[in-house]
Amino acid sequence: VQLQASGGGLVQPGGSLRLSCAVSGSIFSISTMGWYRQAPGKQRELVAAITRGGSTHYADSVKGRFTISRDNAKNTVYLQMNSLKPEDTAVYYCKLDSPVRTLPDWGQGTQVTVSS
Repeated sequence: VQLQASGGGLVQPGGSLRLSCAVSGSIFSISTMGWYRQAPGKQRELVAAITRGGSTHYADSVKGRFTISRDNAKNTVYLQMNSLKPEDTAVYYCKLDSPVRTLPDWGQGTQVTVSS
């Protein structure tokens, strides 16, 4: 299984970005997908997750601003980020949790920088 994250970049406060994470293999549709982020000097934290059934969970800090979604036909999970703040600056990682895998799988990370 390979996860390829993309879509990061530099954006001004109040702007938007959409992250994508494409997953190889055939287990995407039965897996829970998550987006995590890690800022310099801080621990990696959960941003949002979506189950195989489409149920979603968000960190309090991003509720109402970020939306996670998935397209099982494209084996891709998305994170739409609106009203971005400087404190959203971090490396964002996608994660796959599957009932047929012993350990979770991680993507390589994509940098998001929110700055004027």
